[in-house]
Amino acid sequence: MLDVALQVDPAVVAEGVNWLWILVVTFLIFFMHAGFAMLEAGQVRSKNVANQLTKNMLTWSIGVIVFFLLGAGVSGLVGQLTGAGEYGSLTQFGAGNFGWVNWLYGAVFAMTMATIVSGAVAGRAKLRAYVTYTFLVAAVIYPVVTGMTWAGGFVSQLGFHDFAGGMIVHGVGGIAGLTAAYMLGARMDRFGEDGSVNVIPGHSMTFAVLGTLVLCFGWYGFNVGTSVNVFAVESGELVLGAGWDIVGRVALNTTLGMAMGALGAGAVALARTGKVDTLYVANGMLAGLVGVTGTADVLTPMGGLMLGLLAGAQLPIVFEIVEKKLKIDDVCAVFPVHGSAGALGIILFPLWSTGGTAIAGGVVPGGILSVEASMFVPQILGTAIITLWTVLATALVWGLFKAAGQARVSPGHEREGLDISEHGTNTYPEFGSGSTGPAATDGGFVEEDNIVRPDGGVANDGQIKMVTAFIRPDKLSDVKKGLAEVGAPSLSVTNISGRGSQPAKTGQWRGEEYSVDLHQKVKLECVVADIPAEDVAEAIRDSAKTGEPGDGKVFILPVENAYQIRTGEVGPSAV
Repeated sequence: MLDVALQVDPAVVAEGVNWLWILVVTFLIFFMHAGFAMLEAGQVRSKNVANQLTKNMLTWSIGVIVFFLLGAGVSGLVGQLTGAGEYGSLTQFGAGNFGWVNWLYGAVFAMTMATIVSGAVAGRAKLRAYVTYTFLVAAVIYPVVTGMTWAGGFVSQLGFHDFAGGMIVHGVGGIAGLTAAYMLGARMDRFGEDGSVNVIPGHSMTFAVLGTLVLCFGWYGFNVGTSVNVFAVESGELVLGAGWDIVGRVALNTTLGMAMGALGAGAVALARTGKVDTLYVANGMLAGLVGVTGTADVLTPMGGLMLGLLAGAQLPIVFEIVEKKLKIDDVCAVFPVHGSAGALGIILFPLWSTGGTAIAGGVVPGGILSVEASMFVPQILGTAIITLWTVLATALVWGLFKAAGQARVSPGHEREGLDISEHGTNTYPEFGSGSTGPAATDGGFVEEDNIVRPDGGVANDGQIKMVTAFIRPDKLSDVKKGLAEVGAPSLSVTNISGRGSQPAKTGQWRGEEYSVDLHQKVKLECVVADIPAEDVAEAIRDSAKTGEPGDGKVFILPVENAYQIRTGEVGPSAV
């Protein structure tokens, strides 16, 4: 009992604080979408980043509206029709403040499941197909699962236990992602004609790791926030609410699972490749969290350690099976991180259970406790039923998209990148800032007396010459300034890959080594007549130099003639 003098009805205080707590937890879970966006953006190629970010935003924006209008009601209806559910309406209008809070709390879980799928189909799925699938996920696919379980449906009547969504949210997302990736087919050049695997690294390990840590932070709301009501009222007095007897266990197991997942994945990667793979460590943290999410309330501390370790350790193994045996292109490894890890945690938890129910009063010693065969049966049956529904529903939807020719973008658009083909944007515009004015460069303006002017004089012994240079992309801005200072005319810029004296590099992406012998460069072409070609070449050389291998080269070539299209001029004056 709380020894607090209150001037208001304790029931009002308890209710207000509890609903405020649920809202805070809800906002924390919503913030996980920032983590998903960064994690997935980091694991795709630079030409597909904007597409991935857009899909994450549209998943929330479209999905939450659909879940409001249909999904929440479908979940309750399924619970009523298949079990002992006591709520369900095809609309949420008029539900009242607390009903709306409950709806929002359910919505953030639903959208977490939905956004997982986007990582599996990255780089080739049409935006319209993905958005349509998200609509159906929010309206039917996910609500049927929650209807069978959390809303009192027949799976929950079997005794199936999933505390915070290890299988219901993450398992469904991972299985749906794997199914969609299979139906969609692999990205171009992902697998060779002989069945060999080609590694396609993501563009930013930094994004992937930061996204992982944001997700880990939000996960405390996902697990710990689910476990407790802050206050209750007994005999007219304010007391601690339900869940305080397990909140410590949930927080502990969440933390242990996260840590052991990272260690398990890192250790297996080290044993298999001789290196601790950064991305596997990051993905392992999430797999460990998924592994304990469904049963964190009934796990011993040893269970938190072991399920986290096993969920992390299976990650590199399952990913290799998916990639090399099944030939499925799961871009962001959503199945081993969410699917298999979620199922593993749900099925194996009786090995380290507190006995099937949460024990009040704190820590239970580690070890295998109260293991009964009957505890495995509902977990296996529930996992199988959820898997079957998810696979069939997802395969049907993407199969229809594929039959209609609407599942994936054209080969040309895929090679160009979905940022351009689907959104008309470039996440990383390497060339120029769009500035206008005298001698505009990436760094701003130069003085008026250095204004870039048309060429057309008689330097270079009356010859037209072309200065061609290959430089580092990050030196383009400096080179443009240097050219402006010598009064060079406008230039052409091309993004290329090439190989010279710069040595090849070996990289590793999820345990797979790949060789980088074609390096990203920028090709500059500058045709001059009255400006000495040597001055232009020297300006490029001085501006692009870092002193390290790979700075590039500059060439001066003769040009036989030039024609000005607009005026018809020929020769140096046309330049």
